[in-house]
Amino acid sequence: MTRSRTGGEILADALILQGADTVTCVPGESFLPFLDAAWDRRDRLKVLAFRHEGGAAYAAEAHGKLTGRPGICFVGRGPGASHAAIGVHTAFQDSTPMVLLIGQVDRPNRGREAFQEVDLAAMFRPLAKRVEEVDSAARLPEAVARAFAAALGGRPGPVALILPEDVLAETAETDDVEPLPVALPHPGPCRMDRLADLLGKARRPLAVVGGGGWTAEAGALFTRFAEAWSLPVAAAFRCQDIVDNDSPVYVGELGFSVAPALARRVREADLLLAVGTRLGEIDTNGYTLVRSPNPVQTLIHVFPEAEELGRVYRPALAVVSAMPPFARRAADLTPPAECGWHDWARGLRDEHLANRIPDYCPGALDMGQVMEELEARLPADAIICTGAGNYTGWPQRFHRFHHYRSQLAPTNGSMGYGLPAALAAKAKFPDRTVVAFAGDGCFLMTAQELATARLHGLAPLVIVIDNGMYGTIRMHQEASHPGRALATDLANPDFAALARSYGAWAATVEHTHDFVPALEQALAAETLALLHLRLDPEAITTRTTLTAIREKNRS
Repeated sequence: MTRSRTGGEILADALILQGADTVTCVPGESFLPFLDAAWDRRDRLKVLAFRHEGGAAYAAEAHGKLTGRPGICFVGRGPGASHAAIGVHTAFQDSTPMVLLIGQVDRPNRGREAFQEVDLAAMFRPLAKRVEEVDSAARLPEAVARAFAAALGGRPGPVALILPEDVLAETAETDDVEPLPVALPHPGPCRMDRLADLLGKARRPLAVVGGGGWTAEAGALFTRFAEAWSLPVAAAFRCQDIVDNDSPVYVGELGFSVAPALARRVREADLLLAVGTRLGEIDTNGYTLVRSPNPVQTLIHVFPEAEELGRVYRPALAVVSAMPPFARRAADLTPPAECGWHDWARGLRDEHLANRIPDYCPGALDMGQVMEELEARLPADAIICTGAGNYTGWPQRFHRFHHYRSQLAPTNGSMGYGLPAALAAKAKFPDRTVVAFAGDGCFLMTAQELATARLHGLAPLVIVIDNGMYGTIRMHQEASHPGRALATDLANPDFAALARSYGAWAATVEHTHDFVPALEQALAAETLALLHLRLDPEAITTRTTLTAIREKNRS
């Protein structure tokens, strides 16, 4: 519809027309015209105000993961944009659709190093799929439509739109732009026939699923294909919710918490079917499980962008396809009457089930038992959010994911992600149980977003695992320089008292027998709740102790 509107109104209408229903932000004077327009549209466009742009950007990225639609974050110029860059990097490496809107100085002042001015296009070009600065209010609808199409097309990812303050303030008459068609590549019949032929000849095949662009339907269809072919499936790093973990074909996760048996099986496989994943550094244990550029395994690589295929690994078969059309075609493939890998597949599944049995956990609080109690009480559709650190090994190894989407975690290993992601999940799905795991180092990077939870009435359960140090870095420090730890110790607050000061229900747990009563109270609180778990520093990972690492590397 053509009518006279401010740039802020045009932008708000464009976002709504493209399907946006939520905008995260830290308010800035550079986009006040948009906030004024959002006031009149608050029944259709929810604005969630965060306490730090990093938290706002994380939440928008998590929204994109949850919905498959671009998460929207609005931040101010220079400092705000710099803070938000961490969420854009997360969206890029996680292949998550996201649109970052950035206020900018007035057009007449550009190039003068005006207040908070940064060359935002140069800053975000390496981090985003597309960067565009809009130079007139009349061009806003088409720019927003292009941003959504770019964020969703091919390999999903982040887009940055730079919006000078005077563009949002000026008045223009312009047409709205309907959503543009999203270009999703489909696999050709000959590629699928070749895939079936290669797979049918294998004796030790293994599928690896990951990346972005999945849907619940695509995950279910791929699972149907894998079960029909008795094809074992491993999840790429932090992509454990694509295939139901109770399926007989699911065999575990590749990543920092990979089971040694699964790592060995990747090396032993004679065929790898990599679907959606880039087979990155973490999935391949530093590119050692799959050799580059010529893998030992026959590699079938399915990815939505042709540029990725062959960039690191030379595949025997490259399939350019988005996940939903590939999964539909795969589900229609007829499995052979006999396949020669039943014992192989059964062995992988048995090893995965054995990996679910916790190892010894030193100290008064047994995290293996904590995870067993959580598993017994959390609903099947609970959304599990984590940031980065060794503590993530506990939910990654012991939680069973059943539904897509129920895992929100940054594959770029970005700390502080868990709490903002949990707030995004609660804002979108208020009736689902949402649990944010955080280490003591990870939590304090975005702990101020407890105020955001209180402001907006969002009530996840936050579990802070406190071992008094940056555990991952200490682990590497003791492995490389045993007995010479520096800069990895932490002085922590009373996390339960901190949470209570924000209006949360909170408790500190130091012994295993105290966990269940505290958990049940937290789940029954029906408000923001936090459990502060004091973990012995010796419990450095789910598999070994700090002393064992130190002594091994001293010898």
